[in-house]
Amino acid sequence: QVQLVESGGGLVQPGGSLRLSCVASGSTFTVMRWNRQAPGKVRESVASIASGGGTNYADSVKGRFTISRDNGKNTLYLQMNSLKPEDTAAYFCCVDHVMGGIHYYGKCGQGTQVTVSS
Repeated sequence: QVQLVESGGGLVQPGGSLRLSCVASGSTFTVMRWNRQAPGKVRESVASIASGGGTNYADSVKGRFTISRDNGKNTLYLQMNSLKPEDTAAYFCCVDHVMGGIHYYGKCGQGTQVTVSS
């Protein structure tokens, strides 16, 4: 059974930094993502990283956020710098994975809250 445990959220002032982590277990993970959802808004993709290291970012976070992964530890990271109030949201670790030769898509964790406020 796939388990995803996110950590690292919190309250930070504008311009500050946070590092989110997600420990994944129970399968072989292909694409790993960070999504976020602000109150009253649709969940959106923030960044993704393939097993080979290729990355994609939302335009709103390019140059400020960096996604990375440690395949040996099955851990996903999101380094967030120059945080803005509009980055306030619940952040979710989401994965695609392969189990028993079958591909599965879009398994997400419970989320960790990031609040950017002075």
